[in-house]
Amino acid sequence: MRTVYVVSGGVSKFAKARPDTTFPAIVKEAYDYAIADLGLEHRQFLELVDGSVASYFSDHFTRQLMAGIMVQDYLGFCPKPGHRVEGGGATGGICFQEAWKSVASGDTDVCLAYGFETMSHVNTWKGNEFIALASDVSMDYPVGGFYSGYYAMMVTRHMKEFGTTVEQLAHVSVKNHRNAFHNPYSQKHERLTVTDVRAAPMVAWPLTRLDICVMSDGAAATILASEEGLARLERATGRRLPRVKVAGIGRGTDAMRMADRPHQSYETFLKQNLLPSEDTAETRAYYKNLWDHGFRYPGVHSFRAGRMASKQAYARAGIHDPLHEISFVELHDAYTSSEIQTYEDMGLCRYGEGGPFAASGAAFMPNVDYGLEFGNLQSEIRNPKWPVGACPVNPSGGLIACGHPVGATGLMQAVFALWQLQGTIGKHFRDTTLQIEDARRGAIHSHAGTGTYVTVSILEKER
Repeated sequence: MRTVYVVSGGVSKFAKARPDTTFPAIVKEAYDYAIADLGLEHRQFLELVDGSVASYFSDHFTRQLMAGIMVQDYLGFCPKPGHRVEGGGATGGICFQEAWKSVASGDTDVCLAYGFETMSHVNTWKGNEFIALASDVSMDYPVGGFYSGYYAMMVTRHMKEFGTTVEQLAHVSVKNHRNAFHNPYSQKHERLTVTDVRAAPMVAWPLTRLDICVMSDGAAATILASEEGLARLERATGRRLPRVKVAGIGRGTDAMRMADRPHQSYETFLKQNLLPSEDTAETRAYYKNLWDHGFRYPGVHSFRAGRMASKQAYARAGIHDPLHEISFVELHDAYTSSEIQTYEDMGLCRYGEGGPFAASGAAFMPNVDYGLEFGNLQSEIRNPKWPVGACPVNPSGGLIACGHPVGATGLMQAVFALWQLQGTIGKHFRDTTLQIEDARRGAIHSHAGTGTYVTVSILEKER
C-alpha cells in the first residue's frame, strides 16, 4: 500500500443560501482555491490529475440525478475517471477515504476529492423531511421520526446514564461559535454565552436551536497524491510542497434502527471496544461499576460505529493514547450532544465522562477567551488529566457554526486539518488565533444518520 499525501485544499464560503450561483460553480470556487494554493493554473492541473471522486448527499436538493457528472464536465475533467459516493452525513468523509483508496491502490497518482450541497433550494421543513429519509422509512419515519428528535432521545438517555447536564451541552455551542468567529469561511460568527444557548428556541428537549447545526450551501475540495504524484506536482510548481500524509483511516457501521442495536456483555465490551490507553485495571473497574449500575453498550447513548472507526484508524496510524497523541480533532458536531458522545467514542475520555470533559476546557483552544470559567460548572472539580486545550476539538467552529452542506462537510474538515498541519491558518484565515502551535497530528471524523456510517481519518505532518 502506497503512502498518500494531502497536498492542497479549498472551501467555498458556507452560507444559508447562494442564490447568485449554481452548484457546479460553487464547487469550482473550492477547486480554484485548491489549485491556486498549489501555484497551478487550471490547464496545468488538468494535465496532472488522474481522476476524481464526487460527494453529495441528496439528489432532492439539486432536483438533479447524477449531479456529480455535471460538476465533472463543468471542471473540464471529462473523460477522466470519476464517480460519486453517498453516505448520509458521512458522505464527505467517505469521499476523502475513497480518494485515498484510489491513490493508495495505485489506480491514480493525483486524485481530486470534491463535495457540495445546495440545501437552500427547499424550505427548511422540506429539507428536514429529506434528511429524515435517511432513517428507516418503513418503521421510524412514518411515526414522526426526524433527526432532532432522535438526537434528543439519545442525549436524554446519556443524561440519565451519566448525569450529563444541559449546561455541559451549551459549553460545546459556546466553544464552536466562538472559534468560528475567527474563521472567515464559517456561516455563523457569534459570541455566545451558556445562557444564550439555553434561552434559544427549543427544538426537541433538551436541544435548542443553538445546539444544532444549520443547513447550508457550500463546497470543499482536497487534492491527494502518491509520492510519484507529489513529485509531478512539485516539478510543475517548481517548489517543495509540505508533507502531510494520511497516516490511517477507519470506518464503522451500525444498524439503521436504534432499536435493532443489541447490547453486549461486559466481557464482549472489554474484548471488542477498549482502546489501548483504556486497557488498565482502573478503567476496567470503572466500566464494571457502570455495568453493575445498569449501563449497557452500545445503547442509544453511544455510537458503536464511531468507536470501531476510531480503533481502526488509531491502529493504522500507531496511536495509543488519542488525547495526548492527537493535536486536534475536527469532528461531526451536528448536535452539541453528538460532540459529547463522540469525545467518548474517540477515546478522548471514557464513556460517561463526555459532559465533564466538555466543561473542563480540554477541547477548547488554549488562547481563545470564551468567557467561561472552566472546571467550576456546578462545582465540578478540575480534573488534572484534562488541562485546558489538551486536545482542541473543532477549532474551525465545526458544523454548528461553519455550517453543514452535507456532501462538503467531511472534506471541509480535511481542508481545515490540512491548513492546521501546514501551519497556514494565518495565511488562509488572515488571523492566527485558531492556529494550533506545533500541530503534528489531526483527526477528522464524519458521521451519518444516528451513527450508521462513521469515518475517522488521521492526517500527520511528516517530521
